[in-house]
Amino acid sequence: MSDAKISVTFEQDHDRLDALFTSFQEQKRKDFAKAKEAFVAFKFGLQRHIVWEEDILFPKWEENAGMAEGGPTQVMRTEHRLIGDCLEAIHQKVQEQNPDSDKDEQRLLDLLKSHNMKEERILYPSIDQVISDEERASIYQAMEAIPEERYRGCCGSEHP
Repeated sequence: MSDAKISVTFEQDHDRLDALFTSFQEQKRKDFAKAKEAFVAFKFGLQRHIVWEEDILFPKWEENAGMAEGGPTQVMRTEHRLIGDCLEAIHQKVQEQNPDSDKDEQRLLDLLKSHNMKEERILYPSIDQVISDEERASIYQAMEAIPEERYRGCCGSEHP
């Protein structure tokens, strides 16, 4: 990982994930194998992103900001559960090779749009303000150290 601000790193990951999901949507009725590959990468990436936030980023912000109970990270965790439900609904369709997941996809996109906006405009900049350069380096090291089994598992395969 780089020494970039948290806001830059996590916004770039949002953009990367958005591109993977768009690829899935564009390919699912043309080339399901390519669509599935994009979805697997998206699902792993989104699950990893959530683990990074919930296991490392949010606890550090809560500690430094002194705001754990009822704060913005509690809202983000609740939204992560809703996002996960949508992700699993789409995952089921992908496993069935059923491209008719448009409603689930729209629900996921609506949730992600609102969720990501709150993170990018409020939470990530706040995190950048309350952590030191040393803490940021430690956060990136902890992110790299998370074992893949914490976020992998999709579509009957271990790897994309």
